[in-house]
Amino acid sequence: MTAHEHASAGLDAWQVAAAIIGALAVALYLGAARRLRRRGDAWSWRRAACFTAGGLSLVAAATLEPPGGPFTAHMARHLVAGMAAPLLMALGRPLTLALRALRPGATRRGLLAVAHSPPVSWLVFPPTAAVLDLGGLWLLYRTPLFAAAQERPWLHAAVHVHVVAAGFLLAFSVCQLDPLRRRWSLPWRAATLLAAGAAHAVLAKTLYATPPPGTGFAVPDLRTGAQLMYYGGDLVELGLAAVLAVQWYAVSSSRPAGAGTARSLPPGRSPAWPRA
Repeated sequence: MTAHEHASAGLDAWQVAAAIIGALAVALYLGAARRLRRRGDAWSWRRAACFTAGGLSLVAAATLEPPGGPFTAHMARHLVAGMAAPLLMALGRPLTLALRALRPGATRRGLLAVAHSPPVSWLVFPPTAAVLDLGGLWLLYRTPLFAAAQERPWLHAAVHVHVVAAGFLLAFSVCQLDPLRRRWSLPWRAATLLAAGAAHAVLAKTLYATPPPGTGFAVPDLRTGAQLMYYGGDLVELGLAAVLAVQWYAVSSSRPAGAGTARSLPPGRSPAWPRA
């Protein structure tokens, strides 16, 4: 077998595992939502639809072609698995659902303890999440890492896991729809989203001009992939901005008439969100 055939064969098992994880996440979510409804509690079908679409998107991205394919196909997988799916699953509020579906006990207390732990609090600090996400992408595309990942299945899998995990951190930290130990203010999250969007756009422009080191993609394929990254990233970032705009409107409309300009909040504090 050639090196590429070895890479493809080695990745097949990982692709199957990733698809199973995505499908399992959807099944667990829908099972928890059904459990709530059986108890007589309401759970929005829109949230369930968003999470299901995100989970199935992960399954689709995991089963796309292995390393060595066109750059455009790789970039489509990045947009789906690292940006669109995390946003859709964040809109599904999985932590909120899990806490409501679990009965009081050790499991629920353990989940809440992890969600409120200091390490998780700092991971979902918006600038930290943005650095992990965008910093990882700059490292991937502007160093020989991308070329190396095309030849080593384990490295490709590790890169894919990082892209997905960092995308989730950024989406959850910007949206902050689930109960967290610390809610960062809207200005913090909006500024982070603007900075992350700018870094993503600049990276896409550099890829339009120069391929990742050590690769030999055809110029039309490279430019199409870079344009997909640029415009597709804009669409997902607009979705994140829409979530922030809805929250900003909800907070503004909840102020008493004649209250005037709201007092600015220190970093790490934000007004209570209205119940969804």
